[in-house]
Amino acid sequence: MKATPQGRPAGWVAVLATLDTKGEEAAWLRRSLAERGLPVRVVDVGILGEPSVPLEPDDVPRHEVARRAGLGLSEVARLRRDEAMAAMGRGAASVLAQWHREGHLLGAVGIGGNQGTAVAAMAMRELPIGTPRVLVSTVASGNLRPYLGFADIAVLFSVGDLLGGPNPLTRAVLARAAAMLAGMVEQGSLQPARAAGKGLVALSALGNTHPAAERIVAGLRQLGWEVVPFHASGAGGSAMEQLMRQGWFRAVVDLTPHELVGEVFPEDIYAPVVPGRLAVAGELGLPQVVAPGGLDYLIFGTPDSVPPRFRDRPTHYHNPYNTNVQASPEEMALLGEEVARRLSRARGPVAFVDPLKGWSRIGSPGGPVHNPAGLQAFREAFWARVDRNRVRYRAVDCTINDPEFAEAVMETFRELVAGGG
Repeated sequence: MKATPQGRPAGWVAVLATLDTKGEEAAWLRRSLAERGLPVRVVDVGILGEPSVPLEPDDVPRHEVARRAGLGLSEVARLRRDEAMAAMGRGAASVLAQWHREGHLLGAVGIGGNQGTAVAAMAMRELPIGTPRVLVSTVASGNLRPYLGFADIAVLFSVGDLLGGPNPLTRAVLARAAAMLAGMVEQGSLQPARAAGKGLVALSALGNTHPAAERIVAGLRQLGWEVVPFHASGAGGSAMEQLMRQGWFRAVVDLTPHELVGEVFPEDIYAPVVPGRLAVAGELGLPQVVAPGGLDYLIFGTPDSVPPRFRDRPTHYHNPYNTNVQASPEEMALLGEEVARRLSRARGPVAFVDPLKGWSRIGSPGGPVHNPAGLQAFREAFWARVDRNRVRYRAVDCTINDPEFAEAVMETFRELVAGGG
């Protein structure tokens, strides 16, 4: 934990709460954090009644939060409820961002029901990945992706409702939240890693490309690189690209850009949180080796969640909550165009390595969604759109999980990084 010469933390943690309905809980959490040696500033994001507990001089009152959103508090109160919550979320995000830029913010904790969860999450998710953040929520058992995006916010279910002040149950939960945040602060915020050897490489993976990912990770380590794999489940790819922007990586092996399927076809549940998948590495000029891992099928939830128009296609039941459906040749052609379009804009060296016999475990010969016509439709569309002077194409006569494919990726990676493409 960063500290002053007197041994106290240099900075403070933020507590975000609607003090009109969660004031006593916020005050209890403040005391619990202070007992752990953490200075606290409360950010009041409420808009209904008056605060039930007094603010301290360095706290942020609700009218200042509204002002940070460009509105007066009375204007916020007249907005439709969802618009009012969004405004307070923007205002609180502005407060946290300023504290973070100035080096004062050690971490943040938000508490709330549905409304407080929404506002606190809006504010905290704007902080960089690696900032200590905890969210205590009454709705933690629901779908939190709209609230969290790809932010690495630790979520703690309040179990009991946050109503009427702390009770023996919610006091225990709030104490855990304080301990969680204190532990995170002690560990410190994540910074762009100073990797051993040649630096860090980002790699995308899914279970259906796991053998290839394992071989490539091992090969990169042998070459002196450290590797951070990301699960291509929507949040993973978006987090990977955000960390690219934060300066973490020197190169990228985008083995499994499946999230592009969800971006092009919104029914897929693994859509990236932030649109523009496969564009950031090229925008930044990072060397990137791209493969079509997982672009041959769509992912849905439980079998009954598969939309009717997909139900007559070859299907793989990955687990009770994950159903994979073969992509049609027409869909594959659209994906081929989009991959070519995005890679052709790259400012740095880029190569597309294509395993001709299959792009996933389930899409290889004998697999339940094997689709040679779809692979060919992708390639034809790719070649019609790609800038051949900018994107290097390499075909490998094997499946994506065969050892020969990993060897081809490693060879291509060495050539791109050593030779600049």
